[in-house]
Amino acid sequence: MPDALAAMSRALREALPDQVVEAVDRALRSELAAVRVDAFLADYRISGLWSVLDPEVSAGSLTGQSAAQRCFSSQQPVREPSDGGCCRVWVPLTTRGERLGVFLVELAVSPDDPTVELIVDLGVDLATTLRAADRETDRYRRTRRRERLSMAAEMQWDLLPGRSVTHEAFLLAGQLEPAYSVGGDHFDWSVDPGRLTLTVLNGAGTGLAAAMLTALTVNAIRNARRSGGGLVEQAELASDTLFYQHRGQRHVATLLLSVDTATGRARAVDAGSPRVLRVRGTTVERIALEQQLPLGMFAETRYTVQEFDVLPGDRLFVVSDGVYDAQPGGQEAYGERAMARSMRSTRLQPATEAVGTVMRELFAYHADTDLRDDAVVVCLDWCGPGGRRER
Repeated sequence: MPDALAAMSRALREALPDQVVEAVDRALRSELAAVRVDAFLADYRISGLWSVLDPEVSAGSLTGQSAAQRCFSSQQPVREPSDGGCCRVWVPLTTRGERLGVFLVELAVSPDDPTVELIVDLGVDLATTLRAADRETDRYRRTRRRERLSMAAEMQWDLLPGRSVTHEAFLLAGQLEPAYSVGGDHFDWSVDPGRLTLTVLNGAGTGLAAAMLTALTVNAIRNARRSGGGLVEQAELASDTLFYQHRGQRHVATLLLSVDTATGRARAVDAGSPRVLRVRGTTVERIALEQQLPLGMFAETRYTVQEFDVLPGDRLFVVSDGVYDAQPGGQEAYGERAMARSMRSTRLQPATEAVGTVMRELFAYHADTDLRDDAVVVCLDWCGPGGRRER
């Protein structure tokens, strides 16, 4: 078995960027006599799983009960009988917490546990390879998109660090909506030795102008962060950059947050409207932060840091005003009560599932009307040092 895994991993390393799935298909047919191999990627809305080899073929809705959906949601392998006595094995396509989709291997006979473990390990290698190859080919992005993205959305999705990441101390996930036309709302993060840094932006305006404003803000924050600057320097550099570009006519409401992964001590700069809510047990409460000026409103604005503690078992949600102020068709605003109810309902789900649940509840509140404003939901599950590590 180790030799088989080595041979298949070598085939992945040697594959052309757009031929990764075909390479693992050939290797599995040779090493395990597989009769079918495919990778199914989650779409931008995380509503379905779509074949790389035939992008019009779906493995089912992610709100359904298919074997593929169970595998994606549970992050565990699922065996399923198929025609002619064959057996389908579904395993997660996940790397460092980033859930890309699921990997299907169909075998002529039911596999033993070591064979399933080999396929699971190969799924991790395949996910890592797909994520790297995504920079060099459009094939996998075309598979994920089920309708054309607006120019603004194209920029926003390319600017994201990912949709989820795992660490021994936490699991972090985020989602943007409306997925195919999002304009200014965004999130960014960086995992560094001893520290997680998270930024959530509620970009002003709509469309391409909002996306360009957000891109400038994110890159200014990254510039300060990657130069060793703390939250205050990140906020002040971004604010000055925006002001001298737009002279106060355009600004961005932003929350900057960093958490010490050894102690759980959180530091925050609240420069606008994104809100932080903590779920502790069955209680949902807003973290009270003093709101400071949005980035870019005035020249040489100075910012201060506020602190609070995050305990093992805590869940933090960061949401933009497109969530808590949503008013479809002139109805009453979605508000903190409905939002808290949806967040409380996620307590048995990991962060990667929780962001989708909160977004679905928001869409259900909107009923048949489209979101009028961009919405971002970020969820942080805090395990503390020595917490469990997820695949």
